[in-house]
Amino acid sequence: MEETQETDIMKDRQQVIMRTSLIGIAANLALAAFKAGVGILTHSIAVVLDAVNNMSDALSSVITILGTKYAAKAPDKKHPLGHGRAEYLAAMLIAVLILYAGITSLVESVKKILQPEVPEYTTVSLLIVAAAVAVKILLGRYVKKTGESVNSDSLIASGEDAILDSVISASTLAAALLYIWFGLRLEAWLAAVISIVIIRSGIEMLRETLSRILGERVDADIACGIRRTIASFDEVKGVYDLLLHSYGPDTLVGSVHIEVPDTMTAGEIDALTRRIQSKVIAEHKIVLTTIGVYALNTGDDEAAAMRSEITGLVMSRKEVLQMHGFYLDPETKHVSFDVILDFAAPDRTQVYHEICEEMKEKYPDYTFRITLDVDVADLEE
Repeated sequence: MEETQETDIMKDRQQVIMRTSLIGIAANLALAAFKAGVGILTHSIAVVLDAVNNMSDALSSVITILGTKYAAKAPDKKHPLGHGRAEYLAAMLIAVLILYAGITSLVESVKKILQPEVPEYTTVSLLIVAAAVAVKILLGRYVKKTGESVNSDSLIASGEDAILDSVISASTLAAALLYIWFGLRLEAWLAAVISIVIIRSGIEMLRETLSRILGERVDADIACGIRRTIASFDEVKGVYDLLLHSYGPDTLVGSVHIEVPDTMTAGEIDALTRRIQSKVIAEHKIVLTTIGVYALNTGDDEAAAMRSEITGLVMSRKEVLQMHGFYLDPETKHVSFDVILDFAAPDRTQVYHEICEEMKEKYPDYTFRITLDVDVADLEE
């Protein structure tokens, strides 16, 4: 039943993205046709380039549709976790397309600056450009808002680009009015400025998309929510090392460590981890494929005192963000714990070795296994 509901949600999301993209394609093709006609008739390079930009927007919507369709493919043997990352690739292609359009229009703008043409605006042409400004504002806000509601990077990128286009069209209209009122011919220069803005926008979108593909830090609200869910179980004394991998929007798979009393049996731990996995799926729609276990010393005053003292020593270092997973085996006198160091530390390896040496000097009768952990998710206070 739950799987059927998940499938229905994914289908609804896909339909929303498709419908929004089709609306974007229709609107941009209409705007491109009107602007191209106005630009050719008035000899305005700025308006012509604005029309070309609308064509690129229509193509970006096509890419969004194709990316969404491919991302919705069912998992297979080669891609057991699905094809959701295809949406990130679609967003990257849109960014590259915007960047290409900006570079091409900049080249054409420079040519028109060197060999200018006299524009011939009419009332009808100006009304068309003004209407285009209004349409792009409404379209951009609608597409971006829809993209945010369904967590689609491609739609968000298309919406932001449409909003930027409305500013560009408004600038084109302003240049036309300046020519009519004051005789200032700024179309080619404005086109160059527009091109630079488009290039900058493309670079920013490309940077953001590549960052997602490379793997970003887990969203703080999501991480804290999952930790709270896991910590709600009485047997759990600590939640650490939460690691989430994104396989596309709304598709997160991860692992975590929990700290439990060393008196729990394997059967009890098995039952606990299964309950945790079920609750995390139900509340956050996230699959925890692995739940590791840290044992917590219970009923051992020596271990408690040693843990408190070592925690004080380790946490006194400004580079240390967290220490966890402490366990003392009283029979073998073996101590284990993990430390998380700030990425801003000048030399994390050196700090780690200093901690190891300090433990050896302080407790010569004990052996230590200290793990240098990674700050992959925001730590709770």
